[in-house]
Amino acid sequence: MIFSGNRECIRPEELTLSDGIFLVKLARKAVIEYLCKGNIIKPPENTPSKLFKRGMTFTTLLKVSSVGRELRGCIGYLEPIEPLVINVINSAIAAATQDPRFPPVELHELKHIIFEVSVLSLSEIIEVSDRWRITDSITLGKDGLIVEYGIYKGLLLPEVPIEYCWDSETFLSETCIKAGMPPDCWLSTKVKVMKFTAMTFKEVNPGGKIIVRDLVKEYNERCKSF
Repeated sequence: MIFSGNRECIRPEELTLSDGIFLVKLARKAVIEYLCKGNIIKPPENTPSKLFKRGMTFTTLLKVSSVGRELRGCIGYLEPIEPLVINVINSAIAAATQDPRFPPVELHELKHIIFEVSVLSLSEIIEVSDRWRITDSITLGKDGLIVEYGIYKGLLLPEVPIEYCWDSETFLSETCIKAGMPPDCWLSTKVKVMKFTAMTFKEVNPGGKIIVRDLVKEYNERCKSF
């Protein structure tokens, strides 16, 4: 049963590891079914009721090779327009088949691809009197960023600065670049800068054990150890 009338938005902190395991397995199943038969699956009968609350997710696909892990697709949604469980299905299929940076994933690749699902919170505008102080409002590993100006909009998930060990200023600049704007766009009062949090679940290896990521701990261990 789909409780499509539920207008409440789920908060990432409501989710348990069990919920995350369910969502990541669902993302993989959705992609397999779509690549095999062209079908978009429906939420399983055993879907926990809270996953029918509206939600926003990004699904990230990472391809494992002899040289490490490389991005194979990442697409998500910024507005809680549909139940979380359906949003995961849609973001997973989109990440595998609609990311303009990559050709569509082929079925044989899935045995080498790690699935990662991030459930986003609603965003909040960072309000400061001095634009340089925006950096003080960002917790690396906890916050994701959105910059917006007119038709230009860019988003980077909380895990992105971990990969590159960015500081807050670099994180802001890279989000501006993602939006197609100059790297110092965040200093303009005309540009809206927002932050959000996320609960991120991922496979340790393709189709394997699923964990919840402690992104702040990852950042501190990876980026503050030297």
